[in-house]
Amino acid sequence: MTATTVQITESKERLRTRRVRWVAGGAVVLALLFAGAASLASARGDGEPGVPAADAADAGFARDMAVHHQQAVEMSFIVRDRTDDEDVRRLAYDIANTQANQRGMLLGWLDLWELPKVAPGGAGPMTWMGGEDGHGDHAAGHGGGGGAGLMPGMATKDELKRLGELNGEQAEVFYLQLMTDHHKGGVSMAGACVSRCSVPVEKRLAAGMVEGQQSELGLMRDMLAARGAKPRT
Repeated sequence: MTATTVQITESKERLRTRRVRWVAGGAVVLALLFAGAASLASARGDGEPGVPAADAADAGFARDMAVHHQQAVEMSFIVRDRTDDEDVRRLAYDIANTQANQRGMLLGWLDLWELPKVAPGGAGPMTWMGGEDGHGDHAAGHGGGGGAGLMPGMATKDELKRLGELNGEQAEVFYLQLMTDHHKGGVSMAGACVSRCSVPVEKRLAAGMVEGQQSELGLMRDMLAARGAKPRT
């Protein structure tokens, strides 16, 4: 075995262990979500306990991360059809499955809180993170990608189109680079919720996102190295 192969194998094992913990933790989160549904449903309104205001960090994070996750799911489905590599396809499946489930939780909370799924008053994305343009102290250093009007780390339409036109190792490398940028942005957003959100179950979900995506960042770095490539700068 080469050193790179050993690193990838170890990264996969660490990620697999964390996924077992995530599944167990996710079950607890879901149990808490449904157990608290009745109390949340009866405690609606900006000033009521357990229900954040429409412009609060809790609501902003739920709205924006749901959109952010949706693109990760989309990119993962694209690469699934562009390569036969089992490692990349397995990673793409894990990311799509995990983030689709998390997205469902986030949208479910907005429904329970009876809050809109778009920012009130025509505010743009990321305003809950601070700063007039929504790109506050946590948004910097998201690792590339994105662009005007996009959240940290998100791919542009042109990049998504290019991913859909590549095949084989070229598609694998570009997907891993795009998803690395995407995860860096996601970690930034989730970390901001950990420090700014007030609903305990949402803060725990955000902390789990940070841990899970940081593990996948290490795995993707090793997978890129095995293909003679690096994350984008």
